[in-house]
Amino acid sequence: MAGHSKWANIKHRKGRADLKKGKMFSRVTKEIISAVKQGGPDPKTNPKLRVALQKAKEVNLPNDNIERNIKKASSADQADYIEMKYELYGHGGVGLVVEIMTDNKNRISSDIRIATNKRGGTVASPGAVLFNFDQKGILQLPKGTYCEDDLFIWASEAGAEDFEATDEGYVVTTPPELLYEVKEKLLAHKVQVEESSLEMIPKNYVECSEETIKANEALIEWLEGLDDVDAVYHNMKEI
Repeated sequence: MAGHSKWANIKHRKGRADLKKGKMFSRVTKEIISAVKQGGPDPKTNPKLRVALQKAKEVNLPNDNIERNIKKASSADQADYIEMKYELYGHGGVGLVVEIMTDNKNRISSDIRIATNKRGGTVASPGAVLFNFDQKGILQLPKGTYCEDDLFIWASEAGAEDFEATDEGYVVTTPPELLYEVKEKLLAHKVQVEESSLEMIPKNYVECSEETIKANEALIEWLEGLDDVDAVYHNMKEI
C-alpha cells in the first residue's frame, strides 16, 4: 500500500468541484427519494436508504428535510431519479467522466450538448473513456493525535488498498464495496473521518499545456454548474 500520486488529481478536482452546501443537500435528497422509490421508507429493510441517510448525516442535512423527503418519495406524483454517467473528450485528448443524477434525461442531454458547444469537447461513445477509470472508495482523515503507523495498520487490516499522507491529513483508498466497512472499522478505533465518497480514479494521465488545462477547466466548471451534475472526473495531469 505504498503511496501513489492519485490524490493529487482528486484534490485538484475537489478544490474546484466541492459542491456548495445547497448542492450537496440536493444530491443527498435525490438519493433519499430514489432509495425510497426503489426499496420503501424503512431503513431497516432498505440498505440503499440506510446509506443515503448516513450521507445525509455526514453533510448535516436537517432531520426535517429528511423526513419531508421520505414522505415526498412515497407519493406517486414524485418522479424517481436516475443515476447516469456521461463520457466526454475534452481538449488535448483528456477524458472526462460526468456523474449525473436526474429526473429528466432529455434535459441533461441538452445541457451537456450546450456545454460542449460553449466550452468545447465532444461526447464519447459509452465505455470509450470509462475504461481508463477505476471506481474507488476514498476516506479523508484529518491530522490527529493518532499515530500514522497505527492508522496504516488499522486501514490495512480493514481491507484498504492504499494509504497516503498529505499536507492536510491522510487518504485511505478502498475497493468501492468496502468503503463503509473500512470506515466503520476506523471509527471503532476512534479515528475521525472527515469525508467518505466513491471517486473515479484514472489509470493513465494525459500531459497538457497550460493553455489546454485552462480550456479543460472552463469546460469542467461549466459542467459542474449544471444542477443535475454531481461530479466531474478527468485524467488531466497537473503541471
